[in-house]
Amino acid sequence: MFALMIAYVAGFLVLQLLAAKIAPKVAASLSGRLSLYTAMLLTAGLIVGGGILAIYGLYVAAASAGYQLPIGTLVLFVAVANLFSYLFAPYMINIAYGARPSPELQEIVNEAAAKAGVKPPKAVIVDGPPNAFAYGNFLAGRYVAVSRSLYEMLPRDELLAVVGHELGHHRHRDVVIIMLLGLVPSILYYLGVWLLHIGLWSGTTGRREREGGGGIYLAALGLLGVVLSFVMQIAVLAFSRLREYYADAHGAMVAGARPMQRALARLHLYYQSSGAHEIVEKSSIKALFIYALVEAVASPFYSGGWGRWGSGNIDAIIEQLKRAEVDPVQEVLSDHPPIPKRLRFLDSLEAHLYSRPY
Repeated sequence: MFALMIAYVAGFLVLQLLAAKIAPKVAASLSGRLSLYTAMLLTAGLIVGGGILAIYGLYVAAASAGYQLPIGTLVLFVAVANLFSYLFAPYMINIAYGARPSPELQEIVNEAAAKAGVKPPKAVIVDGPPNAFAYGNFLAGRYVAVSRSLYEMLPRDELLAVVGHELGHHRHRDVVIIMLLGLVPSILYYLGVWLLHIGLWSGTTGRREREGGGGIYLAALGLLGVVLSFVMQIAVLAFSRLREYYADAHGAMVAGARPMQRALARLHLYYQSSGAHEIVEKSSIKALFIYALVEAVASPFYSGGWGRWGSGNIDAIIEQLKRAEVDPVQEVLSDHPPIPKRLRFLDSLEAHLYSRPY
């Protein structure tokens, strides 16, 4: 188990380095499907490989104490629960947010889709504070949702960039990929809880498990499983942050890097205000974050406090934000990269495009 932990921690650190340092540079220096698939394989491989290693290690360790962990049953339970969530989430979102078609927004979505060379999804206006997100499945269809407040807040070119960002999530199949990777920490969590339960109550299960402190051993394994599930969830968040860079690049491809930056900066300013935080706390928008498959690819904003930035020229504020310090703890625990890094990434992306020989 000690070797397992060493390998797991090493893999996790590599993933964090990839997401925080290497990924933005790779995304900026490469373009097209190769860079997307390469980054996806590297990060997803670490998550899936580390998850399998951890699950197998828990199974073998439990077996050494004479307990056969019902992995098949627990995996089936988690998979079925997530499948139902995936299938019914679009309908629940439509009801929760009062989603309704918008011909005006559909025109913007159609324009963005034409520029990206993809089939346009359904465009809907939803209630709540400024927000935009991509969701859907093969039964309900694909949707791009924009809140009425965001639709009224952004100029058309910035709306086009935001819609392009969300189209990127659809194009890259982020909803499905994040959901599938999210199975790994979920399975580890339930395995850990199961072992904790068995270990704490092993006094009633028979003589063999009581010998040599078997119950304590199983409970310790369960605690390890729960801890590993949280570590894996952080790794999934790192993967999600990586995908956001590609969605930002897609938005910049559709509308330009500057409109994408301006949209991100305006959203940042809105969510920096204390009043906005109060609105979010009272809004049903919090319900959206319950659905992990949507949360990881939801609106392209970063929450923070806007008072110190003032309400001056948006381009001047963008330059200030680029120089802002990033809280590493907040970054690790977020499914979106910090706004300063996203703005700098878009700068590097634009510089790379302009530096290409023609």
